[in-house]
Amino acid sequence: MVQNGWEIVYLGLGSNLNHPKKQLEKAIELLRALDDCQWLKTSHFVESQPQGPQDQPNFVNAVVCLKTRLTANSLLLACQTIEQTLGKIKQREWGERIIDIDLLLYGNEVIEEPHLRVPHPQMLTRDFVILPLLEIEPSLKLPNGKPLSYYASQLPETFIIHGE
Repeated sequence: MVQNGWEIVYLGLGSNLNHPKKQLEKAIELLRALDDCQWLKTSHFVESQPQGPQDQPNFVNAVVCLKTRLTANSLLLACQTIEQTLGKIKQREWGERIIDIDLLLYGNEVIEEPHLRVPHPQMLTRDFVILPLLEIEPSLKLPNGKPLSYYASQLPETFIIHGE
């Protein structure tokens, strides 16, 4: 479904299977091809330790920004379709995966639905989300009015190993 106005949205990408950098590049290529979307920015890729079970490879993560006329639910569905196209199979909670695409922010909206929560509920505790997001939008404010940089200064743990 398409709406009249454009929204700025941020998506978090992650992979730790089957050549993770290539998986992110493929996901970005498919996201760039979405109808009713205009590409704006991509962060550098960062390598991070798993936040969940430690018996899995490190992740490669990035954040992308685009402008869309898709509704939040339509964008979520498009992201899930891309994940399926690339072969995502969720094996376990916070476990290994070929690709993961999270809808982090959708304009200045707060969405609380059973299948979609925006802002993404875990984004403020993940340096591999916050720091790439700050890279592409240093002055970003969240729907609650607080700058993202505030949350970066409050991060309890570090998962990023290095950026590229």
